[in-house]
Amino acid sequence: MTPLEMLRQMLRARAYEARVAALQAQGPFPMTCSSQGQEASAVGVVAALRPEDRILTNHRSGAHLIARGADPARILAEVMGKATGYCQGKSGSLHISVAELGVVLTSTIVGGELSMAPGVALARKMGHEPGITVCFFGDGAACEGIFHESLNLATVWQLPILYVCENNQWQAFVRRQETMLTEHVSAWGAGYGLPCQTVDGNDVQTVRDAARHAVDTIRASGKPYLLETLTYRQRGHYSGDTEAHITAQERAPWLARDPIQRQISRLLDEGTLTEQALSELQDAVYAEIDAAVRQAQSAPYPAPDALCTDVYA
Repeated sequence: MTPLEMLRQMLRARAYEARVAALQAQGPFPMTCSSQGQEASAVGVVAALRPEDRILTNHRSGAHLIARGADPARILAEVMGKATGYCQGKSGSLHISVAELGVVLTSTIVGGELSMAPGVALARKMGHEPGITVCFFGDGAACEGIFHESLNLATVWQLPILYVCENNQWQAFVRRQETMLTEHVSAWGAGYGLPCQTVDGNDVQTVRDAARHAVDTIRASGKPYLLETLTYRQRGHYSGDTEAHITAQERAPWLARDPIQRQISRLLDEGTLTEQALSELQDAVYAEIDAAVRQAQSAPYPAPDALCTDVYA
């Protein structure tokens, strides 16, 4: 994925979430958890993957899905509970899986994806299937006991897992500093013997390069690796969050490091992108998302006789 294509994918993710936010403001519309501000982490990591790799993600999955190539119209249809969604409208935004793109699951349970990643990786290893398993989680999930259990199993069983901690500074409504004394989650991973790296999660090219190194290391060794991307969640925990607990002074320096604006500035400075080309790209992206919204809105709801199909307990 080229630097320009990575910008396009970040713009698509941002436009998708902007349209979702607008629909929620109009109401009624299902609530979602935003990954706005974290686009560089999602796009940079996915840019380093191969089609045979598998992904497990969490409740902030919009940018991960779009970076992997998911159709915004089908994501939106799923959020709206429509039959044309990736899970026939039965998962909502918090449990989307896209088998054809290798997205095994989206977990709304904090750390839920961490509990599943060793099993997915072990099954694929025992079946001699190619590819690695990538597990996205936040700093809040790193404070769950399952984080330590997952890393311990992965190291003991030597599983090819790339753990990606998107450290976005907030754990629901609680500041990260209130729940962990260490500055970096990667320090915890090192205690289990994993190779670890912490990078600027708001620089998409830095993330991509670090992810490439990580996946190359995993493919060569067959062992796990922990990549921590330092980023910031620009919107509240969920769409109804008033964000009254977040100060403008805290937010300002992170907004100044917005991942999309940083990539735009880089490409303009390099001459890879012109102002006119940027305007055309932004218009095209928003037109695509607007078309996706119309397509999802016009899609049918699942038929009553589909109530108990594709559902497991």
